[in-house]
Amino acid sequence: MLRTNEDAEEASLRLINEKIGIQLPNFYTEQLATFSNVKRTDQNREIALSYMTYLPYMPDLTAGYGAKEVAWFNVNYDQDCFLLEHHNLTFKTLSEKISVKDFYEHLAKYNDNKHLSADHALILRNAFQRITNRLNYLPTILLILGDDFTLKEAREVYSTFWKQPYQTIDNSNFRKTHSHLFIEAGTEHGKSGRPAKLYKLRETLDPK
Repeated sequence: MLRTNEDAEEASLRLINEKIGIQLPNFYTEQLATFSNVKRTDQNREIALSYMTYLPYMPDLTAGYGAKEVAWFNVNYDQDCFLLEHHNLTFKTLSEKISVKDFYEHLAKYNDNKHLSADHALILRNAFQRITNRLNYLPTILLILGDDFTLKEAREVYSTFWKQPYQTIDNSNFRKTHSHLFIEAGTEHGKSGRPAKLYKLRETLDPK
């Protein structure tokens, strides 16, 4: 679906607009990976260039070209995978126990629930792995919190990818181990009790 007058990133932004009705030119987008295994689709030979973006809010979605229904999904986790949940529908990322080679060799078996097509379970696993592996040095996932955030909000994001309740991540220890990634940005207003400190990503880490 790449047109002759656009590069891969431009095509991805166009397709997002056409399929789910949102425009993303003002948000940070990064390329995740290229998927070109010869067994990824049953019909024509296709490659997939996947991108990730981090939205500070959830805009309204509109089903467009090739889509019957669109929705935002909550992220949860299981022992060896992540879960994307919306009402009674759950998508699972590919199990961390399954190798890429084995996945493509037995693609029909691993796609037996028919919820995710082709190798999308693998693409999602790669996306979660990318975010998780960078939490301690390039936590761009925190861009979903907006321009600033509290340490509690950051811990809540980290806890999902670390697969543990955020209450088990000690606030003081988290500040010590991750303070090199953040700078103070004032205090929180409009809430009862002691105002919490606000932080933002250091400029060297914020790609915006």
